[in-house]
Amino acid sequence: MDDRKTLIAAAQKMAALGLAQGTSGNLSLRTAEGILITPSAVPYDVLTPEMIPLLLTSGNYGAYRGRYRPSSEWRFHLDVLAARPELGAVVHHHAPYTTALSMARKEIPACHYMIARFGVAPVRCAPYALFGTAELSAHVLTALQGRTACLMANHGGLAVGKNIETALAAANELEALAQQYVLSLAAGGPVLLSEAEVQEALTQFGAVYGPNTPRSED
Repeated sequence: MDDRKTLIAAAQKMAALGLAQGTSGNLSLRTAEGILITPSAVPYDVLTPEMIPLLLTSGNYGAYRGRYRPSSEWRFHLDVLAARPELGAVVHHHAPYTTALSMARKEIPACHYMIARFGVAPVRCAPYALFGTAELSAHVLTALQGRTACLMANHGGLAVGKNIETALAAANELEALAQQYVLSLAAGGPVLLSEAEVQEALTQFGAVYGPNTPRSED
């Protein structure tokens, strides 16, 4: 039950951050039993643990336990977590700037060193496919290769992480980067970082943003 409460807290935080409107977006969390996912068409502020479905990772593809239907986007949640065993959570949102870029079918290039937060430049925009389909899931898997975020054409954005906290943080940072990129386009367009500069940022990220453990006191 605690995992369900953790997922609900993340969903409600996503809404509070302005990344979701109404029932848009969805989140999932890997557990020992399977994959917990937000239900379809239920506002985040009324979620209870009993409403959270469990996608089964064995047996029939798409099978689940629970009274409520999983999000219509269950396929890419299930497929991403199956393909990427190092990950523990997926967050999908329709935040304004991320979604605006997805509507223009624009990827996010190396416009800021924070691109390193997502693995490598660019943050790709997956081709359009109808929501909830196997085709969309396949596009998402390709767009996420080597990365921890992507856009989905005419749809929104998606971020992943080792747990729900890191995935949600990445989703929030994706929206911030999307906003900065859109604003830079209005100012004449960004000067892009070189591949070498992006690689330097990636190295620095590992040193600066890795685990921060306290020093022992002499």
